[in-house]
Amino acid sequence: MREIADILKESEIPNPTDQGSERSYSGLIQKICDSENQTHGDLTGYDCPECLNRGYFSVMRGDEMVIRECGCSEIRANIRRIRNSGLADTLEEYTFDRFRTDQPWQKVIKELAQRFVTDHYGKWLYAGGQSGSGKSHLCTAVAGELLKQGKSVRYMLWRDESVKLKACVNDDYEYSRLIEPLKCVEVLYIDDLFKTMQNRAVTQADVNLAFELLNYRYINKRLVTILSGEKSVEELIGTDEAVGSRIYHRTKEYCIEISRDRTRNYRLKN
Repeated sequence: MREIADILKESEIPNPTDQGSERSYSGLIQKICDSENQTHGDLTGYDCPECLNRGYFSVMRGDEMVIRECGCSEIRANIRRIRNSGLADTLEEYTFDRFRTDQPWQKVIKELAQRFVTDHYGKWLYAGGQSGSGKSHLCTAVAGELLKQGKSVRYMLWRDESVKLKACVNDDYEYSRLIEPLKCVEVLYIDDLFKTMQNRAVTQADVNLAFELLNYRYINKRLVTILSGEKSVEELIGTDEAVGSRIYHRTKEYCIEISRDRTRNYRLKN
């Protein structure tokens, strides 16, 4: 962006402090704003039709030009967050359009997930059951659609993140630094809840972590939670009633449970 002082010199407009020059000065600043707002930027990751990928608008405040951040900045931040989580490739691949509905049960769960996108206040989505049946595909598609709405989204692969959190539970600063963003983010997608390394038993530490995280989100209805896992809700209740009952209560309307049947595991198909 060119310096306003240079443009003023070229335009030969008198100093704005001189009496009678305010209108001309304001007109020039407005022209500068208009010119800036027609300039295309070089930001990537999201094509914004509003700011033309600059990330800001130039606006008048009194007789001054100020910069106002475009709303796409939050969308870009969300996209960067998803990319940093390792979901970037799956966001492009795991969309609703690409979810196959060859079987009636696939059509049913797809429609349920799509409905959740516009009906999620005070509700959670849980997709559980058969491995390889498309649970993560649908959850990622939902997260992607909420991201497009401008919501702040964060992805948590339970098996990896839970290990990090449990390892620093006695370090108050580090533990808080890691868990607070997960507790407070507008949309949290927890993938493979209670999935452990080498399929070991769920420990009390796992349960404590899940309760702290989900209870915080349970009492804040504006926070949207998406969960996937291989356990049914009944099995989650059996693992821990406090955690499982909260999931049951919030996912009553949007609970996808796919019965265990290897014919529903697309990874085993040619």
